[in-house]
Amino acid sequence: MSVHGSSLLSPTRPFCPHQRRDEPARPPSPPAGRARTPFRSVVAYARPGVSSFGLSAVSNIFADRSSLGLPPIDFSVCADRTGALRTDLGLLMRVEHDAEAMAGADLVIVLPTDSRPLVPSARAVHAITGAYGRGALVTAYCSGTVLLAATGLLDGHRAATNRLLAGELAREHPSITVDTGALYVDQGRVVTGAGVTAGIDMCLYLLRREHGTAVANVVAREGMVAPRRDSGESHYVPATAETDVVPRAAADDARLGDTLAWARDRLRQPLTVKDLAERALMSPRTFARRFRELTGTTPHAWLSAQRLDRAEELLETTGLSVDEVAQQVGFRTGGVLRAHFARRHGLSPRAYRHAFDR
Repeated sequence: MSVHGSSLLSPTRPFCPHQRRDEPARPPSPPAGRARTPFRSVVAYARPGVSSFGLSAVSNIFADRSSLGLPPIDFSVCADRTGALRTDLGLLMRVEHDAEAMAGADLVIVLPTDSRPLVPSARAVHAITGAYGRGALVTAYCSGTVLLAATGLLDGHRAATNRLLAGELAREHPSITVDTGALYVDQGRVVTGAGVTAGIDMCLYLLRREHGTAVANVVAREGMVAPRRDSGESHYVPATAETDVVPRAAADDARLGDTLAWARDRLRQPLTVKDLAERALMSPRTFARRFRELTGTTPHAWLSAQRLDRAEELLETTGLSVDEVAQQVGFRTGGVLRAHFARRHGLSPRAYRHAFDR
């Protein structure tokens, strides 16, 4: 099994709503105490029964794309010892690095596993805490969060994990505040994610936080996944008991997805909810209802988030002035753009550009 040759098995829904209102905005600059040096070496720690999907997704997100002009990234997988490791699908993969590989990592990812009990080896705990002590970012998601909790690095912090494991995590580690409503939780140099698919969102968020929106967007486009699903997005779609409406709902969803792609290409225009509803062949009321059911936010908030994402990319990759960027993304003036930036990042567009001026 080649982790570099595998592909993303299932895309997330292509909707990108705005950040949850009660989630504190984080600037693009790194947490205090960490140098402004984006990670380049990524090591994923795998236990027996490692999630094949999770391994495939992570290896693709952090694959080296320097040939495309992106920053070079060195990705590898380690286990407690080298040799054969069986995945959750019963496949055998050869692991060429043991836990000591985490010593030189800039970013350590504890992968989910279906093996029980969720207790890491003493060697892994030593390696993970050692990497953190040397300044590495340490991340985990799904059952990997429970493994990471055993290291003590989550004590006193918020953390996300699979909802089915939230109770176990809270009981075994009462000092950890388990957030069951977040896709991922950023606590500085420790970041955790919810279920297996939320690991994709968490990893893209880390790329965005450390390397910028432009880099994360390229990776997302290659993997055909949503470039941005913020931590507070409602990621559980309400089920319906009326089976006769499923075909109609599916058709509505397809038109809605096409409409959002259409809108992303026209952010410079003064789009309204009526414009979007007409494009989706829905009444404004039906459109707004279906939009919230599928994205967890309003059309207006979604448009603002898309414009901010595009503004971030332009600030990172062009020399356009703040006023010019504002015009390009559909904000009326540079002042409007500055206000949105202050709400999302807590800093100005100029300060954001400076943070990614490398």
